[in-house]
Amino acid sequence: MTKADVIDAVATEADLSRRRAGEIVDLILNEIKEALQKGDRVALNPFGSFVVRQRQAREGRNPKTGERIAIAARRVPAFVAGSSLKDAVGGVRSRTKKQSRKSNGL
Repeated sequence: MTKADVIDAVATEADLSRRRAGEIVDLILNEIKEALQKGDRVALNPFGSFVVRQRQAREGRNPKTGERIAIAARRVPAFVAGSSLKDAVGGVRSRTKKQSRKSNGL
């Protein structure tokens, strides 16, 4: 699904013009971006949350030359799926072996 697909869906569902729907989608995405730039968490319950994670400085290698290079620490955006999204995509979670043993009296 692309941004254009989302705009089309919003336009259809909300009975808006594509232009107005596009403005709304852009506004929402811009608000999420600005919140993340400030380091805030954006929670869209029960869908999930956008968070900012700190990546540590580390050493890497240039794949072409094999030369060691320093990779600086940085902040990166991440998405954490909510339980309803996880269930919708992956189906209902099955019991783990630990839970199964407990329910069987083992």
